[in-house]
This record gives sequence, C-alpha cells and structure tokens, in this order.
Amino acid sequence: MIRLLRPGLLTTVQDAGRTGCQHLGVSAGGAADPFALRIARFLVGNPPDAAALEMAFAGPKLRFEQEALVACCGADFAATLDGRPLPRNRPVRVSAGGVLDFPAARHGAMAWLAVAGGIDVPVVLGSRSTDLASGFGGHEGRALIAGDLLSPGPPSSVSQAILAQLRASPEPTGWSLPPERLVAVAGPGVLRVVRGPEWEWFSDRAHKRLFHNDFHATKDGNRMGVRLDGPELELTGPREMVSAAVQHGTIQVPPSGRPIVLGPDRQTIGGYPRIGVVATVDLGKLAQLRPGDVVRFREITVGEAHDLLLRREKDFATATTYLTLSGRLPCPSI
Repeated sequence: MIRLLRPGLLTTVQDAGRTGCQHLGVSAGGAADPFALRIARFLVGNPPDAAALEMAFAGPKLRFEQEALVACCGADFAATLDGRPLPRNRPVRVSAGGVLDFPAARHGAMAWLAVAGGIDVPVVLGSRSTDLASGFGGHEGRALIAGDLLSPGPPSSVSQAILAQLRASPEPTGWSLPPERLVAVAGPGVLRVVRGPEWEWFSDRAHKRLFHNDFHATKDGNRMGVRLDGPELELTGPREMVSAAVQHGTIQVPPSGRPIVLGPDRQTIGGYPRIGVVATVDLGKLAQLRPGDVVRFREITVGEAHDLLLRREKDFATATTYLTLSGRLPCPSI
C-alpha cells in the first residue's frame, strides 16, 4: 500500500488516456505528457495500460508500506527518498516504510511517478485516468487527498527482475533516460505548430503575430488548457463556426483574440477557430509551462511533424534496445 501523507497541489492517477469515447462527449484525458509517462512506465517494467501518479507544481509526500520499484520523469521537484535526493529518469528501489517527498517543482510544472505494477484503480471506459470534470476514473474520480491509500498492482516479471538487480546493488543506477533527450528540441519556450483547420479565417497580421511574437502563459491554466497573453490574433471578418473536434495541443482563438492551447482534459468539441495545433513531440514542453513563461510558436508542416515523431520513436527504440542488450535492464514492454 501507498499512503498519502501530503497530497500536493494536484496529484491524480493517470494513464495513456481514455480513447474511443470522444463521440460520447468523454474527454480522452490521460497524462499531460504521454511520452514522459511512457518512459517512467518502461523504467519499472510496467505494461502499456499501467497507471501512474501525475503531480503539478507542488507534489505529494508518500509512504510505502511494502518494498517498491519506482521511476520519476518530468519536472525537477527536488524529490527525496528517506531524506536523500531521488534520482530522476531511472529505476529506484524503495524499502518498506520508505518515504518519498516531492516538495515543489524547481523547474517546469509537472512530473510522473510510475510504480511497478501500476496504480491499481478500477478501469472506467477503458482507462484508469482521472476525469476531474466528470468525477470518475482514477481514485474515486478526484485528486488525491491526505490519508488516501493506493494499491500497486502485481509487478511484472520484468519489474521483479529489475528490483532483484537493485537489491543486489542498493545504489541507484549510474545511467538515466531523460524524455527530452529523445527528440530534436526546438529551443527554450518554442512550440512547433502546424496550421489549423481555420487558418485561412485569420488575417495576415494574425499569421505573422503568431510566429513572430512572444506570448506568456497566464495563471489561467489547468489540465483543460493554458490561456496565453500576447498580441491579438484577429479574424479577417465575422465568422460563424459549427462546433468541431479538438485535440490535445489545439490552439483555439476566442473572441478576445488571445489564444488558448488545449490540454489533455479539453472538451471533445469546440466552437472557437483553430489557428494551429502543437506537434505531438512538443506536448511535453506544453505540460511544463508555468505562469509567466514565454511561449514562442514555430511553424512546421504536417510532414515535418510526422518526421519528428518518427525520429523520437527510433531514438526511443535505440535507447531501450541498448539498455536491454547491455544487461542494464531486462527486456520490458515498450
């Protein structure tokens, strides 16, 4: 069992998301950075459907009643295990009675903690993710609170093999697998964007402003999306739009002209024009935005977005193959 001694600002149970239900009005949800979650899951030998803990800004304090294997990816929360620094992006053994503490994010905003066996909560509509707006999924459909008890599921044979390695050598491994190293980065604060379905509705000035001006993340941000402050993105004229599908990373422009970048808990359809969509490989950078952070958009084509995603998959496959063939990790499920 895992006991919540302190819940943190917003700690929820999340997995890869609730796919196949958006036609019913149910958001896909899932981790704000699916790739960071995927790596954390890989590092502890969990299967693809395993759930983990997502934390934002100020993290939880957890006591493990039994021995466990964990891995944390994402923002630097200055985390400690029994008072000692907790290494990020690598598997770590937690002894029975061990206490993990995530005080506050020093850089970035969000992190994901995978536990071998996953967080054992009921599957609702094909996912264990918490849907905060609808109040279902995860642990009782809500953010975690002090005193909550979480049960890890049964660890896989891979998880058990990794744990056995760490028992034999108690010191943390000397290698790591940072998610941000497995993709060609675009520079601090830069989000690569493809044109959205209503691109032509916007003026030439709005197009230039989108890609040649700085925007700032405001305090009006959550898992549904991040509102940005910056130059107004105006339409060429009055328009009436039928509500249409939106996705994680869609950039909507409401009547104020100030863009909103949608997050994992976005609505399934929206009635604001979609000027662009953040490339999948940059969703992790979107998740780490803090109020006041500078955001710059860079235009790329759909083909370039696909190439970046394929390159990341190849880098991930290369890294995981090396770790398994070198004997540093047993062969887990990617």
